[in-house]
Amino acid sequence: MHDITQAFGVLVILLGVCSPIIVVGVVYYLKKRLEHKQIMTAIEKGTPLSEIIPPKPRPAGPAWIKYVSTGIALIIIGVGFTLFDPTKDFGILIFVVLCGVGVAMLIRGLLHRKYYLENGISAENNSTEKEKSA
Repeated sequence: MHDITQAFGVLVILLGVCSPIIVVGVVYYLKKRLEHKQIMTAIEKGTPLSEIIPPKPRPAGPAWIKYVSTGIALIIIGVGFTLFDPTKDFGILIFVVLCGVGVAMLIRGLLHRKYYLENGISAENNSTEKEKSA
């Protein structure tokens, strides 16, 4: 009898934790479905897609800077968990996860930087080319 009440309590806790995720997922699905219906209706009426879907804003600078800075920040936070965790067990787990993600972001940023430098792409070049073409 005692095991059943504990299992029921765990089930209630899991439902409480998962319910915001489920709600966000349902709202996102309904929003996308409504957008799709609006686009299909506009296409049937002959409206050009450029009037329906606004263009996505371009980031202010190169993406590699964001990836490198995020990777370095995650590595620093991971090292902080190992230095200031009194039990060291939980801190090492967090260190491994954060440093793994941080190193992946750092490598991604460095690869993006290499691509930007090889192709001569920079934020200044993109902004002046846009102004000239407009």
